[in-house]
Amino acid sequence: MAISKKTNNRKMKPESLMMSFGYKPELSEGAVKCPIFQTSTFVFKTAEEGKSFFEVAYGKRELRPKEVTGLIYSRINNPDLEILENRLCLWDEAEDGAVFESGMAAISTTVLELLKPGDLLLHSEPIYGGTDHFFKHILLKFGIYSVAFMPTDSKETIIKNIKATGKADNLAMIFIESPANPTNDLIDMKMCVEIAKEFSTKNKKVLTAIDNTFLGPVFSHPLKLGFDLVLYSATKYIGGHSDVIAGAVVGPNTLIKRIKSFRSIMGTMAGPWTGWLLLRSLETLKMRMTLQAENAKKIAEWLNNHPKVEKVYYLSLIKKGSRQHEIYKRQCLSPGAMISFDVKGGEKQAFKVLNALKLIKLAVSLGSTESLAEHPYSMTHAPVNDELKVKMNLTEKMVRLSVGVENYEDIIADIDQALAKI
Repeated sequence: MAISKKTNNRKMKPESLMMSFGYKPELSEGAVKCPIFQTSTFVFKTAEEGKSFFEVAYGKRELRPKEVTGLIYSRINNPDLEILENRLCLWDEAEDGAVFESGMAAISTTVLELLKPGDLLLHSEPIYGGTDHFFKHILLKFGIYSVAFMPTDSKETIIKNIKATGKADNLAMIFIESPANPTNDLIDMKMCVEIAKEFSTKNKKVLTAIDNTFLGPVFSHPLKLGFDLVLYSATKYIGGHSDVIAGAVVGPNTLIKRIKSFRSIMGTMAGPWTGWLLLRSLETLKMRMTLQAENAKKIAEWLNNHPKVEKVYYLSLIKKGSRQHEIYKRQCLSPGAMISFDVKGGEKQAFKVLNALKLIKLAVSLGSTESLAEHPYSMTHAPVNDELKVKMNLTEKMVRLSVGVENYEDIIADIDQALAKI
């Protein structure tokens, strides 16, 4: 039998359940780890069983008591993906989850399923460049409009801006990224939930969704703060080894069921190899993220005192007593391992630092065991309007650093020798 969430009437922690939850070794020749189910289709015992499986898969009826979902075809379901989705739900205490072949596949599939032509999407800024492009350009082709707000905007200002669009009655979703990429600005989740309730009606609920990639499922739990959906680029901390591209969304059964159904039509599901690699990575997720956060805190404090660094963007350095600090204490369990900093100068100086790094790799992405550095202005956030980038403090002098699991003294030494080049 698959391991229970409880032992001796004690509820086990997610990091313990990551080893076995949802997996039955006796169904896989006693293998201690879930094998890779590299198959496109699955054999039915009888024609009647096949009919029954399809009835459930396509929503023609609900599962009967004690009935379980049957395996049909890997575009619809696969053991590696089902076990992965079960385990991803544990951190957020979600009812269900869905995994995808990329983070953008998770975002695009979710948004396209839940929004329709004429709807209005409210989103925070800054957001990841790919998401920014999808919201502001791709969605327009489907007649879906968007309006943005800044982390410093008050609830009253945001509501005023929503009404100014002339589409306030069509507000259907609030989508945020918090902490924001790459500035680490925090968005007030409580405020977003309140705004969603204000624009919801008896016949329509305004949904709330968050890209929780920066703090991952270990350091932030938005569902517990009233959000409907939590999305991840599972490529990042969940995968954590720079060897897999994936995305995920967790939330209530009602919404995830719709998203999974649309996923099977769009073909954006993850494959069994992706599922298997993420199952491996989940086992060490908390250990990796904890060490990365410990390293990052020491590095951020060191950078904050460096004469060639103008400003450091890191959660533990937020000014106490500020609104951002109050949000941080309410929403975050750790400052995480993402640091951005402005060098004194501009693009030329930032490039000199990046080109001089030796231990730290010059590459986009984040959340892996190795430390990575990049230039957000010209790389990950290249699609974002230049004037908007400056308004958000995302300038040409900024360097983004994803802290890995190396010895923090070696990381500091590498940054120090790179900064010496300017």
